Amino acid sequence: MDKQISSHTKTRIGQEGKRPDYKRIYTDLINLKYPEKKDVCNQLLSKGSLSTLDIIEINEILFSHNSKENREFNQSHRSYSKSTIFQILEYQKKNKLNNSQLARHFKLSRNTIMKWRTQFLV
Repeated sequence: MDKQISSHTKTRIGQEGKRPDYKRIYTDLINLKYPEKKDVCNQLLSKGSLSTLDIIEINEILFSHNSKENREFNQSHRSYSKSTIFQILEYQKKNKLNNSQLARHFKLSRNTIMKWRTQFLV
């Protein structure tokens, strides 16, 4: 069983070998478990490459029925690249949101937003 899983996982790694091929993973997941949500996710999956925000959005669409504890656990284990952080901060500027509003929108801590702003924008 472990050999099956490890060989299956190897085929899901992206071309650069550092990041999983999320497009293939989510496409397979939708086809197998959530075919009714295929139309909703198709627009995101049709992109050339998925950004971190796209992955979070697809994940939210597929697993929105998760319990509060499960969402909190998943949120505490997220990580963001610099490009994603800049996208989030650009979203704040574009939509004229304060830190609290942005934190609620992306389900982040206000302290995280403030840390990013001081670290990357000053």
